[in-house]
Amino acid sequence: MELATNQFKANIKAGKPQIGIWSSLCSYISAEVLADAGFDWVLLDTEHSPNELPMVQNQLDGLAYGKGTTEGIVRPAWNDIVLIKRYLDVGARTLLIPYVQNVEEAQRAVTGLRYPPQGMRGVSGCTRANRYGRIPDYFKRVHDEVCLLLQLETRTALKSLEAIAEIDGVDGIFIGPNDLAADMGYLGNWQHPEVWKVMEDAAKRIRKAGKAPGILVGEADGQRCIDMGYTFVAVGSDLVMLARGADALAAKFRK
Repeated sequence: MELATNQFKANIKAGKPQIGIWSSLCSYISAEVLADAGFDWVLLDTEHSPNELPMVQNQLDGLAYGKGTTEGIVRPAWNDIVLIKRYLDVGARTLLIPYVQNVEEAQRAVTGLRYPPQGMRGVSGCTRANRYGRIPDYFKRVHDEVCLLLQLETRTALKSLEAIAEIDGVDGIFIGPNDLAADMGYLGNWQHPEVWKVMEDAAKRIRKAGKAPGILVGEADGQRCIDMGYTFVAVGSDLVMLARGADALAAKFRK
């Protein structure tokens, strides 16, 4: 048994656009439905969703049950090496670490994804990640296939963007529009022109630094972000689709 190639990591390194969707429903069925829709990646959120480790493992199973071409990205609730270790052990290969503010915090995330001596990931010889010990070269190749994405969400973080991007082990930098807008004084209004200016500038800086830029926006702004140079773009959310679709259907028949 061989360790599968992380095609998402290879594609963002090559600058190939990757279209994704946010999943906040904490559901195996939702993950399975999204896996067959044709997205390049699905973000399984545990920061702003009541999602826990066993549930995330089930959702990763749901994604794997699909066409097999959709990368499951997990966002831990915090930049914590224990959380990182646990999600890696159940099979997550790509992690999005929230609220990274500086070089030290970025380096901590890298440390959490790597085994000693390069890092501090705890070693277990029998986990879902190594197919319960059935992948003989797992420890030799795992660092090549795990993918680390760091979320920069404030003006303070953006000041350190280039220094963070230089860190070995960082594969992509993700801009969080809502938190960035709040930090800029536009709480609840990430569509403000000043916020867009910062997001466009961030994409240029990330690409110039040699890393892949990512972002979450709605369907209406997905192509705009791709045109700005964002490489991996989430163009919607399962929770938002359900809420808005339910609202529209109910309203139609109330009339």
